[in-house]
Amino acid sequence: MPSTANVVPTTYPPAAIDKAIAAIQFDAQGLVPAIAQQHDSGEILMMAWMDRDAVAETMRSGRVCYWSRSRKAPWRKGDTSGHIQTLVDLRIDCDGDTLLVLVDQKGVACHTGRHNCFFRAIRDGALETIAPVMVDMDGIGDKLGKDQG
Repeated sequence: MPSTANVVPTTYPPAAIDKAIAAIQFDAQGLVPAIAQQHDSGEILMMAWMDRDAVAETMRSGRVCYWSRSRKAPWRKGDTSGHIQTLVDLRIDCDGDTLLVLVDQKGVACHTGRHNCFFRAIRDGALETIAPVMVDMDGIGDKLGKDQG
């Protein structure tokens, strides 16, 4: 579960943002996978995509921003649902082709209303749901695509 502490967003100066973006290997579509992890528990919350502008905005503002492939537009996590991600740290892997975004998650991370997006697993040879819905996203869901919780 997310911390209840009030986490101060981590922000970076323009020079540090430029260095980070230069170190990232974006794919042919200009995107890089970003894994969101709860900073204090280590729980993996979700995987989404970032483009250069989303990385820069996340690092500048301290509010996590992604690229929506379905809408082909940026989306700041929680702008519609209220389930925001505050940036604690942004890490670039050894190859520069994946980001680890350490966050403080307020509310749920998944558009299904579950705390994280990894709620299905193989059990006894069958795919099962292993985590409950924590928030009814029906009222919010009409406004959201599957990658915009």
